[in-house]
Amino acid sequence: QVQLVESGGGLVQPGGSLRLSCAASGSTFSIYAMGWYRQAPGKQRELVAAITSGGSTNYADSVKGRFTISRDNAKSTVNLQMNSLKPEDTAVYYCNADTPLGGYWGQGTQVTVSS
Repeated sequence: QVQLVESGGGLVQPGGSLRLSCAASGSTFSIYAMGWYRQAPGKQRELVAAITSGGSTNYADSVKGRFTISRDNAKSTVNLQMNSLKPEDTAVYYCNADTPLGGYWGQGTQVTVSS
């Protein structure tokens, strides 16, 4: 099994920046991709960004050019640098890890973009 713990959420003004971090523990050797999802009130959970163990990345169109995902395989961490934040980025952000036995989720961290 894999355990994920997120950190770094909070309240930020529009145009500001936040950095989310996710630390994985347990059977981290089995992780082949990690990513960030978000869920706003009344909306479905959606992919924000993902990165494979080889470093290939994928971003939602709405965050391209503003968010950057990075991964440290040695430390089993994944980070999401979020710049130029907009009110519509407000959501609970969840870390995800994909393994051959299925996906694992963190508990989520709240990001609120508001003046």
